[in-house]
This record gives sequence, C-alpha cells and structure tokens, in this order.
Amino acid sequence: GRVGSCYDNAVAESFFASLKKECVYPTVFGTRQQAYLIVADYIDNFYNTRRLHSTIGYQPPIEARQQHTRNTRQTSTGS
Repeated sequence: GRVGSCYDNAVAESFFASLKKECVYPTVFGTRQQAYLIVADYIDNFYNTRRLHSTIGYQPPIEARQQHTRNTRQTSTGS
C-alpha cells in the first residue's frame, strides 16, 4: 500500500470500534443471518440516524449530510 497520513483510517477504525463495543460484543447471535440483521439495523437505525459523531460537529451522519446538501445548494444558487 501507499504511505500516507496516520489519519487515513481513523474514521473507519472508530466506526468498527463503536460497532463492536455498542452492538457486537453485548449481543449473542444465534445465526449469521441474525447477526447480519442486527448489525444492519444498528447501522441504519442508530449509527447513521441518532448517534452523535464528534468529527462532524456532534450530529448524526444523516443530519450532517442534509446540512451539507443544503449548503451546497445555497452556494450553487448564490443564495
């Protein structure tokens, strides 16, 4: 791989640490299908919609995305 900034993987590593601590470790999965469904639910219905993220101003990713979209539209329209 290429040599790069030590921060290249920081966001991904933080995500997986949170996923393991908040979802995987406290749960006993009966099957792979159950694990898949529970992890998908955690990501879709908690991590992206309600969990606050310090790297994006202590807001959930869905809100940061919406704010970015609004700001981009305002900039492109000159408002």
